[in-house]
Amino acid sequence: MKLSTRMRYGIRALMEIALHGGGRPVGLPEISKNQNISKKYLHALMVQLKNGGIVTSVRGNAGGYLLTRPPGDVSLYDIFTVLEGPAELVECAPDGRSCARYETCVTRKLWDRLGGAVRRELEEMTLADLVSECGESGTGTYEI
Repeated sequence: MKLSTRMRYGIRALMEIALHGGGRPVGLPEISKNQNISKKYLHALMVQLKNGGIVTSVRGNAGGYLLTRPPGDVSLYDIFTVLEGPAELVECAPDGRSCARYETCVTRKLWDRLGGAVRRELEEMTLADLVSECGESGTGTYEI
């Protein structure tokens, strides 16, 4: 399994909002500069995150993006499903509609277990957990 740049950059953008927002909207230019993500790509990510209910936007000179919930209420699974879709390792594992071998497939159970483990890890980790790890480094800076 390989995470796309959508997930990696999306988390970086959300961490920027969580760390530096302090209740104020964080603008696209600030996120783009601090995280070295192109404004065009970042804009597309933020639209997805807004449509998925993770962020909201504020218009105007002091506008930008805010989290819709506290960082502790935003799991990485929430972010993953908005940016990547379901956390399934193979398309045949969740149901048998896409594979004629579903009922007799020996590896299906393995894919189900692995997919479940990935999902549990993503569900258990929140944006607040990542933010708290930034403070533990002592530098206040972070890299993802």
